[in-house]
Amino acid sequence: MRHAEPRAAVATADPLQATRYVLRSRFFRLFGGAYELHDSRGRLCLYAEMKRFRLKEDIRIYADAGRRDEVLRIRTDSIFDFSGAYDVEDSRAQARIGTLRRSGLRSTFVRDHWQMLDAAGQPLAELTEDSLGKSLLRRLIEFAGEIPLVGLLGYFFPQRYALTRHDRPVAHFRQHFNPFIYKLDIDLSPGESGAVDRRLAIAMAVLLAAIEGRQ
Repeated sequence: MRHAEPRAAVATADPLQATRYVLRSRFFRLFGGAYELHDSRGRLCLYAEMKRFRLKEDIRIYADAGRRDEVLRIRTDSIFDFSGAYDVEDSRAQARIGTLRRSGLRSTFVRDHWQMLDAAGQPLAELTEDSLGKSLLRRLIEFAGEIPLVGLLGYFFPQRYALTRHDRPVAHFRQHFNPFIYKLDIDLSPGESGAVDRRLAIAMAVLLAAIEGRQ
Protein backbone atom coordinates (compact mmCIF):
# COMPACT_ATOMS: atom_id res chain seq x y z
CA MET A 1 0.00 0.00 0.00
CA ARG A 2 1.48 3.33 -1.05
CA HIS A 3 1.70 6.12 1.45
CA ALA A 4 0.77 9.66 0.50
CA GLU A 5 3.73 11.96 0.04
CA PRO A 6 4.10 14.56 2.79
CA ARG A 7 2.76 17.95 1.86
CA ALA A 8 5.06 20.94 1.79
CA ALA A 9 4.98 23.00 4.96
CA VAL A 10 2.83 26.09 4.84
CA ALA A 11 3.40 29.28 6.80
CA THR A 12 0.13 29.26 8.72
CA ALA A 13 -3.23 27.52 8.56
CA ASP A 14 -4.63 30.88 7.49
CA PRO A 15 -2.10 33.15 5.74
CA LEU A 16 -4.09 36.20 6.88
CA GLN A 17 -3.66 35.39 10.57
CA ALA A 18 0.08 35.86 11.13
CA THR A 19 1.10 38.46 13.70
CA ARG A 20 4.15 39.75 11.83
CA TYR A 21 4.97 39.97 8.15
CA VAL A 22 7.79 41.32 6.03
CA LEU A 23 6.57 42.78 2.74
CA ARG A 24 9.08 43.10 -0.07
CA SER A 25 8.70 44.15 -3.67
CA ARG A 26 9.63 41.90 -6.56
CA PHE A 27 12.81 43.29 -8.12
CA PHE A 28 12.32 42.22 -11.74
CA ARG A 29 8.95 43.40 -13.00
CA LEU A 30 8.45 45.70 -15.97
CA PHE A 31 4.82 46.75 -15.52
CA GLY A 32 2.79 46.90 -12.33
CA GLY A 33 4.01 46.11 -8.85
CA ALA A 34 4.30 42.71 -7.19
CA TYR A 35 4.93 42.05 -3.52
CA GLU A 36 5.62 39.05 -1.32
CA LEU A 37 4.61 38.88 2.34
CA HIS A 38 6.64 36.50 4.50
CA ASP A 39 6.03 35.50 8.10
CA SER A 40 8.55 35.89 10.94
CA ARG A 41 10.23 32.62 9.91
CA GLY A 42 10.70 33.74 6.33
CA ARG A 43 7.96 31.57 4.82
CA LEU A 44 5.82 32.97 2.04
CA CYS A 45 2.30 33.76 3.27
CA LEU A 46 0.80 36.09 0.69
CA TYR A 47 1.52 37.38 -2.80
CA ALA A 48 0.15 40.72 -3.99
CA GLU A 49 0.04 41.95 -7.57
CA MET A 50 -1.12 45.11 -9.28
CA LYS A 51 -2.99 44.40 -12.47
CA ARG A 52 -1.10 45.65 -15.51
CA PHE A 53 -2.37 48.37 -17.85
CA ARG A 54 -5.31 49.40 -15.67
CA LEU A 55 -6.29 53.08 -15.42
CA LYS A 56 -8.01 52.34 -12.14
CA GLU A 57 -6.06 50.80 -9.27
CA ASP A 58 -6.66 47.05 -9.04
CA ILE A 59 -4.57 45.00 -6.61
CA ARG A 60 -5.09 41.30 -5.92
CA ILE A 61 -3.70 39.46 -2.89
CA TYR A 62 -3.26 35.69 -3.13
CA ALA A 63 -2.53 32.93 -0.65
CA ASP A 64 0.07 31.54 -3.07
CA ALA A 65 2.61 32.83 -5.57
CA GLY A 66 0.90 30.79 -8.28
CA ARG A 67 -2.14 33.12 -7.99
CA ARG A 68 -4.60 30.26 -7.63
CA ASP A 69 -6.22 31.34 -4.35
CA GLU A 70 -7.25 35.00 -4.34
CA VAL A 71 -8.06 36.18 -0.81
CA LEU A 72 -8.32 39.99 -1.06
CA ARG A 73 -8.88 42.62 -3.71
CA ILE A 74 -8.19 46.36 -3.50
CA ARG A 75 -9.71 48.66 -6.10
CA THR A 76 -10.93 52.18 -6.68
CA ASP A 77 -13.37 53.83 -9.06
CA SER A 78 -11.07 56.86 -9.40
CA ILE A 79 -8.51 57.28 -12.18
CA PHE A 80 -5.09 58.46 -10.94
CA ASP A 81 -6.68 60.11 -7.89
CA PHE A 82 -4.05 60.83 -5.22
CA SER A 83 -6.77 61.31 -2.60
CA GLY A 84 -9.00 58.42 -3.63
CA ALA A 85 -10.89 55.86 -1.59
CA TYR A 86 -9.89 52.22 -2.05
CA ASP A 87 -12.43 49.48 -1.42
CA VAL A 88 -11.15 46.23 0.08
CA GLU A 89 -13.03 43.03 -0.76
CA ASP A 90 -12.83 39.53 0.64
CA SER A 91 -12.45 37.57 -2.59
CA ARG A 92 -13.56 34.28 -1.07
CA ALA A 93 -16.75 35.73 0.37
CA GLN A 94 -17.15 38.17 -2.55
CA ALA A 95 -18.00 40.95 -0.11
CA ARG A 96 -16.61 44.41 0.60
CA ILE A 97 -15.12 44.52 4.09
CA GLY A 98 -14.04 48.16 4.27
CA THR A 99 -12.48 51.19 2.64
CA LEU A 100 -9.06 52.85 2.91
CA ARG A 101 -9.20 56.58 2.28
CA ARG A 102 -6.14 58.75 1.75
CA SER A 103 -6.00 62.41 2.81
CA GLY A 104 -4.56 63.63 -0.49
CA LEU A 105 -3.14 67.12 0.07
CA ARG A 106 -2.12 66.40 3.63
CA SER A 107 -0.37 63.16 2.65
CA THR A 108 1.37 64.70 -0.35
CA PHE A 109 2.71 67.88 1.19
CA VAL A 110 2.80 67.40 4.96
CA ARG A 111 2.41 63.95 6.48
CA ASP A 112 0.85 60.68 5.32
CA HIS A 113 -2.63 60.20 6.72
CA TRP A 114 -5.23 57.52 5.98
CA GLN A 115 -8.64 56.60 7.32
CA MET A 116 -9.76 53.00 7.66
CA LEU A 117 -13.53 52.59 7.35
CA ASP A 118 -15.69 49.54 7.94
CA ALA A 119 -18.11 48.07 5.39
CA ALA A 120 -20.80 50.55 6.48
CA GLY A 121 -18.46 53.52 5.96
CA GLN A 122 -17.91 54.14 9.67
CA PRO A 123 -14.40 55.14 10.89
CA LEU A 124 -12.40 52.26 12.35
CA ALA A 125 -8.84 53.52 12.63
CA GLU A 126 -6.33 56.08 11.37
CA LEU A 127 -2.87 55.64 9.89
CA THR A 128 -0.28 58.41 10.31
CA GLU A 129 3.36 58.82 9.36
CA ASP A 130 5.76 58.93 12.30
CA SER A 131 6.96 62.46 13.11
CA LEU A 132 6.00 65.73 11.46
CA GLY A 133 9.62 66.87 11.26
CA LYS A 134 10.82 63.71 9.49
CA SER A 135 7.84 63.68 7.15
CA LEU A 136 8.51 67.27 6.06
CA LEU A 137 12.19 66.47 5.54
CA ARG A 138 11.29 63.47 3.38
CA ARG A 139 9.06 65.62 1.19
CA LEU A 140 11.72 68.31 0.85
CA ILE A 141 14.19 65.66 -0.31
CA GLU A 142 11.59 64.22 -2.69
CA PHE A 143 10.88 67.62 -4.29
CA ALA A 144 14.62 68.27 -4.65
CA GLY A 145 15.23 64.80 -6.03
CA GLU A 146 16.14 66.07 -9.51
CA ILE A 147 19.37 67.48 -8.08
CA PRO A 148 22.12 64.85 -8.46
CA LEU A 149 22.56 62.68 -5.33
CA VAL A 150 19.99 64.66 -3.33
CA GLY A 151 17.25 62.14 -4.03
CA LEU A 152 19.41 59.37 -2.53
CA LEU A 153 19.18 61.06 0.87
CA GLY A 154 15.58 59.90 1.14
CA TYR A 155 16.77 56.32 1.69
CA PHE A 156 18.35 57.44 4.97
CA PHE A 157 14.91 58.42 6.31
CA PRO A 158 12.72 55.33 5.86
CA GLN A 159 9.09 55.83 6.78
CA ARG A 160 7.30 54.55 9.86
CA TYR A 161 3.55 54.45 10.34
CA ALA A 162 1.21 53.82 13.26
CA LEU A 163 -2.31 52.51 12.84
CA THR A 164 -4.39 53.67 15.80
CA ARG A 165 -7.94 53.16 17.03
CA HIS A 166 -9.24 55.50 19.73
CA ASP A 167 -5.65 56.80 20.07
CA ARG A 168 -4.32 53.32 20.83
CA PRO A 169 -1.91 51.55 18.44
CA VAL A 170 -3.26 48.45 16.73
CA ALA A 171 -0.47 48.00 14.15
CA HIS A 172 2.94 49.36 13.20
CA PHE A 173 4.57 49.56 9.76
CA ARG A 174 8.30 50.23 9.38
CA GLN A 175 10.08 50.70 6.07
CA HIS A 176 13.63 49.38 5.71
CA PHE A 177 16.59 51.32 4.39
CA ASN A 178 17.00 49.75 0.95
CA PRO A 179 17.67 51.65 -2.31
CA PHE A 180 16.83 48.65 -4.52
CA ILE A 181 13.56 47.16 -3.27
CA TYR A 182 10.69 48.34 -1.12
CA LYS A 183 10.67 46.45 2.18
CA LEU A 184 8.20 46.95 5.02
CA ASP A 185 7.90 45.33 8.45
CA ILE A 186 4.28 44.76 9.47
CA ASP A 187 3.56 44.28 13.17
CA LEU A 188 -0.05 43.42 13.97
CA SER A 189 0.59 42.27 17.54
CA PRO A 190 -0.85 45.43 19.20
CA GLY A 191 -4.21 44.62 17.60
CA GLU A 192 -4.39 40.93 18.53
CA SER A 193 -7.51 41.61 20.58
CA GLY A 194 -9.40 42.12 17.31
CA ALA A 195 -9.60 45.91 17.48
CA VAL A 196 -9.47 46.09 13.67
CA ASP A 197 -9.98 43.61 10.88
CA ARG A 198 -6.57 42.07 10.17
CA ARG A 199 -7.43 41.82 6.47
CA LEU A 200 -7.80 45.60 6.29
CA ALA A 201 -4.45 46.13 8.02
CA ILE A 202 -2.73 43.84 5.51
CA ALA A 203 -4.45 45.62 2.62
CA MET A 204 -3.26 48.94 4.06
CA ALA A 205 0.36 47.77 4.05
CA VAL A 206 0.14 46.55 0.44
CA LEU A 207 -1.49 49.80 -0.66
CA LEU A 208 1.24 51.84 1.03
CA ALA A 209 3.86 49.84 -0.86
CA ALA A 210 2.02 50.29 -4.16
CA ILE A 211 1.70 54.06 -3.78
CA GLU A 212 5.28 54.52 -2.59
CA GLY A 213 6.47 52.45 -5.51
CA ARG A 214 5.00 54.79 -8.11
CA GLN A 215 6.02 58.11 -6.51
